[in-house]
Amino acid sequence: MTEQPSNRPPRRPRYQGTHPRHFQDKYKEQQPDKYPDAIAHLITKGKTPAGTHRPILLSEIMRLLAPAPGQIAVDCTLGYGGHAAELLKAIQPDGTLIGVDADPIQLPKTETRLRELGYPPESLIVRRMNYAGVLKQILSIAPEGADVLLADLGLSSMQIDDPIRGFTFKANGPLDMRLNPEHGQPASAFLTQLSAKELAKILEQNADEPHAVHLAQAIVAAQTRQPLATTTELAAVVNEFLQRRPQDHAEKVKETTRRVFQALRIAVNDEFGALDSFLRQLPSCLKPGGRAAILTFHSGEDRRVKRAFKEGLQAGLYTSVSEEVIRPSAEEQRSNPRSSSAKLRIAVRA
Repeated sequence: MTEQPSNRPPRRPRYQGTHPRHFQDKYKEQQPDKYPDAIAHLITKGKTPAGTHRPILLSEIMRLLAPAPGQIAVDCTLGYGGHAAELLKAIQPDGTLIGVDADPIQLPKTETRLRELGYPPESLIVRRMNYAGVLKQILSIAPEGADVLLADLGLSSMQIDDPIRGFTFKANGPLDMRLNPEHGQPASAFLTQLSAKELAKILEQNADEPHAVHLAQAIVAAQTRQPLATTTELAAVVNEFLQRRPQDHAEKVKETTRRVFQALRIAVNDEFGALDSFLRQLPSCLKPGGRAAILTFHSGEDRRVKRAFKEGLQAGLYTSVSEEVIRPSAEEQRSNPRSSSAKLRIAVRA
């Protein structure tokens, strides 16, 4: 007897227990519209739901940028679209938001979310590109420049949480780390080309790693024995290195591993090169009186922004820049621990 095909949809894969650990098993967290109560519960516990991102310093950014109806706004790093949604709302009616992001995986999802807000189609222009080239895009749409511009330089939670992207050492995945997986080489290939001296320079310059020289030697030695292909393999090398230094082990394992991953990610994506290019172009992106907000997450980024703003002020390109860095409140840091390292600086075009 021939079995009749079923019209029922196939069951989704099941996971063990009530608290799934794997990113791909967190169904409710990745469907915030369908399970708002589950998402709210996670947020009250100070967690970021898998597959989402919580915008940082949102109220401060909106207050300082002061977007108004009819203006041209730019979000240089669209991410999940949390900041962009508020900018889009504030410039209605008749305003235009230019949203830019290099990530081909997340950008279509974010554009869909923003379009579903119901604003006129022409009020949102989305481009897949690195923000280092945003000047040409802005001037082609708004020749006089933008009224407000935001660049959130942090890695989005969607990228961090998904092991397939290779950004996290908390789960096993390919040692990739590319913001745009369609271009460049993964971190695993990048590592094979580095000498211990070159890697030490990357660890020191990109993450202020205090053990840069000896840690680089340990990583290159392990790489020579067997190429490091996964995130957990690299993390294991860092852990083994610190075990040989008991005074530096204990709670410093996580901090050191985070710095190693940060330094490699910055190098793989040439993030400092992109930032330096963007900061040189920034004054030309803004119309007179236009405001720019840049959100950084580590000292290497913040130093560059601070220096560029100071030099721009001295050259008469800006009328004012942040005298002091703006940080998330204690309450925001408690509710969203990923905001704890954020620093915000503002500049106003002359």
